[in-house]
Amino acid sequence: MASVTLKDVRKAFGSTPVVHGVSVEILDGEFAVLVGPSGCGKSTLLRMIAGLEEITGGAIEIGGRVVNDVLPKERDIAMVFQNYALYPHMTVADNMGFSLKLAKRPRQEIEDRVREAAKILGLTEYLERYPRQLSGGQRQRVAMGRAIVRNPQVFLFDEPLSNLDAKLRVQMRTEIKELHQRLKTTSIYVTHDQIEAMTMADKIVVMNAGRVEQIGAPLELYDDPANLFVAGFIGSPAMNFLPGRVVANGAGLAVELGGGVRVAAPRVQAPLAPGREVTVGVRPEHFAVSAQGVPAEVIVVEPTGADTQIFCNLAGVEVSAVVRERHAFRPGEAIRLAPQLAYLFDPGNGARIR
Repeated sequence: MASVTLKDVRKAFGSTPVVHGVSVEILDGEFAVLVGPSGCGKSTLLRMIAGLEEITGGAIEIGGRVVNDVLPKERDIAMVFQNYALYPHMTVADNMGFSLKLAKRPRQEIEDRVREAAKILGLTEYLERYPRQLSGGQRQRVAMGRAIVRNPQVFLFDEPLSNLDAKLRVQMRTEIKELHQRLKTTSIYVTHDQIEAMTMADKIVVMNAGRVEQIGAPLELYDDPANLFVAGFIGSPAMNFLPGRVVANGAGLAVELGGGVRVAAPRVQAPLAPGREVTVGVRPEHFAVSAQGVPAEVIVVEPTGADTQIFCNLAGVEVSAVVRERHAFRPGEAIRLAPQLAYLFDPGNGARIR
């Protein structure tokens, strides 16, 4: 096992920069997730750690050793790809042990490692089958087994669950987390799915347009987002954003939304002057249906069993509220929503107003 440190890592394809000075420290034994929308640079960053892409600037350290010019096979990493990349003419056992065979390891050692990995992954009874005889989840386990037998310092996962159906994705992410808790090998996982990131990670690195927006534990990012992008990306359903303007409200301050609707201004340490433009952020679960709330018009109601999601028009903006109570609201019905917790953001640069 080893730590992974990125110091001002940059990447450009020709004259086009795609990764802009990323610095991240991933501790020994930590499960870190790189998350962000398509095209944000997360897979490129992972490929640079693996040595599959040259870096344009900065330094990558694995276990305290700078590996900028070290060949991929000498970095002591193992990568699990999105498309499994299994050899169709080889059995499960041969696929899992192929890297050890290339390294000319003794046959008995290869067999022992393959059996051990198969036992961990529940693949023992499939060792003599071929990939075409396996389900998608079983093939992904074989791909992970191929990585495990190498006993690397670092596991790299490049969106390994993207090709699986929804139910199998939930099952596999639990199995990957369970596997990490057992092996305690440093792992770096790339995904665009923030639910995967929240449920699996010790540390999340949120990326956008080749830059790191925020780094932290899952609930830290959820409870304390640094900016509009992180607030809107982390959390499902996404945070609601309402443009407004600070106004005087007796001895205190309020935020005036569209149509003259006012909500109390969240308490912040930064000075707020009347007339300042702000963006109010409210998570769906932080809305309550209450007579003391602000007026809203129901658009759609989606019962999910445990919760009910209500889409409403509030001050000219479509917002969603998630409540535990069961309501028989109809489209067009007038209700009142009270924000129990709200955040303030600067609409200019997106920064959180604290």
